[in-house]
Amino acid sequence: MNTLAVVLTCVDIVVCIALIILVMSQEGNDQGMGVVGGSGNSFYEKSKGRTMDEKLKKITLFTAILFSILTIVLFLVLARGF
Repeated sequence: MNTLAVVLTCVDIVVCIALIILVMSQEGNDQGMGVVGGSGNSFYEKSKGRTMDEKLKKITLFTAILFSILTIVLFLVLARGF
């Protein structure tokens, strides 16, 4: 295994651990169907994109995409022997 593969493997493991921590730190959506039909004029609805929960979801999405890309690149590196 060459240096690039070792570095990509280490980065992939770190991103994987970060993704696990991010997913486990999020709150669940236990509100169910009781939220349907609610008013969209509340303060929470207007500032929904700025709450900590929404920021955490965006960071989790970015980390998941990064993990997927790194894993595919690592597979290609190992399969072709770069």
